Amino acid sequence: MSAGKTLVATLPALQPEDAGARLLLFGVRQMGTNGIHDASVAHAFVTAFGMHFQRPLVLLRALMAEISTAASGPIQIAPWCCPRMTGAEAVLLDVLGRVRDNTEGAHMLLADLLGTRDAYGVLSTAHALSEAFADMALPL
Repeated sequence: MSAGKTLVATLPALQPEDAGARLLLFGVRQMGTNGIHDASVAHAFVTAFGMHFQRPLVLLRALMAEISTAASGPIQIAPWCCPRMTGAEAVLLDVLGRVRDNTEGAHMLLADLLGTRDAYGVLSTAHALSEAFADMALPL
């Protein structure tokens, strides 16, 4: 298998162009690697959201903790600097992008990602996080 085919198989999607989705992806990657209290994520959220950074930051921390608890196995994430996304990252961004308008579709994707039938608890946090980003003018 050539290196190009391996890269596309491992990292099938390009990072989104959208600023909100890129910020969220950065937060997921950093917290997934360094823990939910990663200072670089807090700094990025302060820079993006100003004095109202706490709501989206706390909700992302909660989402990451809930995903970690609810997942039946490991969820692959790429390094923060990688211009491509893993399939799991792409699904998570898709869930957060559609949860406000298509809750059942988002639930099916999230349940599949977590390897469980019931992901409504995690979905409610994902919904709150998506709303927080939208309220701060960075809809996902």
